[in-house]
Amino acid sequence: MTTLPARTLRQIVGVPTTPAPLDKAVLVLIDFQREYTDGALRLSGVDTAVERATELLVLARTNGVPVIHIVHHTAAGAPVFDPTGLMAEIIAAVAPRDGEPVIVKKLANAFAGTDLQAVARDSGRSEMIIAGFMTHNCISSTARSAVDHGWRVTVVASATATRDLPDGKGGVVPATEIQRGVLTGLSDSLAMVVEDARTWG
Repeated sequence: MTTLPARTLRQIVGVPTTPAPLDKAVLVLIDFQREYTDGALRLSGVDTAVERATELLVLARTNGVPVIHIVHHTAAGAPVFDPTGLMAEIIAAVAPRDGEPVIVKKLANAFAGTDLQAVARDSGRSEMIIAGFMTHNCISSTARSAVDHGWRVTVVASATATRDLPDGKGGVVPATEIQRGVLTGLSDSLAMVVEDARTWG
């Protein structure tokens, strides 16, 4: 029996394998908040991910790509993402500029219960570049929903991050394995996954 080489569903059906053109894209930065750098949910490799996101943000601003910032809020006094506390603040390195909308979400999917779709469509763009935290949760949920909302999606891998997770059997799945698995799954049929801002030269 001949073993066929592994191919993504996107390759099999002939979906374009180029990242979002900057002149057609909107950049969505998800949950770049201090909870992930200084709080209870510090992520594996988060400092590097923030650096890559900063480079991506410079690229977007330099090329006139609309930028939308997403933040997660829970209830006041909650253990994480308390909107009245410091950990809900956006990380200074990727802080929004005047005119860049900030959308508050309550769920993992940044489209759910927000006006992200309307704000993004108002940009006149047709493609969405996504980066942020956490890869297995809000990034995956939002990328999948973006496809359902009619966007062609590019995820910037090095500007995302996750954390070690219990496997439910007394063990731990390392963040590197979760990161690789989630991004591989997205790249199969839903998103173009690229490494960093250097993808666009």
